[in-house]
Amino acid sequence: MLLETRAAPPFYKNGFVLACERTREGVIIDPGDEVEDLLAIVQEHQVDVKYILLTHAHMDHITGVRRARQVTCAPVYLHRDDNFLYEAAGQQGRAFGFQVEQPPPVDHFYVARLKSGTTSQGAAMGVPGRASEYEPLYFGDYEVRVHHTPGHCPGGVCLQVGRKETMGKQLFVGDTLFAGSIGRTDLPGGDYDTLMASIRNVLFSFGDDAEVFPGHGPKTTIGQERATNPFLR
Repeated sequence: MLLETRAAPPFYKNGFVLACERTREGVIIDPGDEVEDLLAIVQEHQVDVKYILLTHAHMDHITGVRRARQVTCAPVYLHRDDNFLYEAAGQQGRAFGFQVEQPPPVDHFYVARLKSGTTSQGAAMGVPGRASEYEPLYFGDYEVRVHHTPGHCPGGVCLQVGRKETMGKQLFVGDTLFAGSIGRTDLPGGDYDTLMASIRNVLFSFGDDAEVFPGHGPKTTIGQERATNPFLR
């Protein structure tokens, strides 16, 4: 799988381009201020972007959504519980002294499978930290499984990527977990206990060999964080 990461000032937030090496279908994850770099990768590798996937809606993760959608025409996906943040992108920017252009409306909320077998846009089941079974998304030979991981914000998700019909071991976790740290919980909708439950009950369930691609900083593994992260000892 093609996997490229880029970051740009002032937040140095990681944005990602993933693509199937056979079909060149792909996704963009969390386009922010590095969006032009991501689009250059799309053009260089002739990626057919199927989706723009958001792990959450803090401003540094969405400032490039408008541009990415304009160029690729791909639909934007978000968890419904973060839509209030998404729709307040301008207010978020002003709170930190930045001017942020409002991104286009979300095209789809992640769809959760209900126990009855029906589906509901963005529905979450069970207690915080227990992942719902969401409808997977596909690009080429790969699939994206969505897991609700609130705590940093109400609608945070982990995007689990792997080949179809396999247990993917590449986790795009937004700002829930970092190499040697965890997400902050002092912003609107944040909750420390919920964040810790998401990490321990959802992310740790993927096994020590799962690769973690955070929203900021270098990649890590579940095993590394389980063993050495000072916030999780």
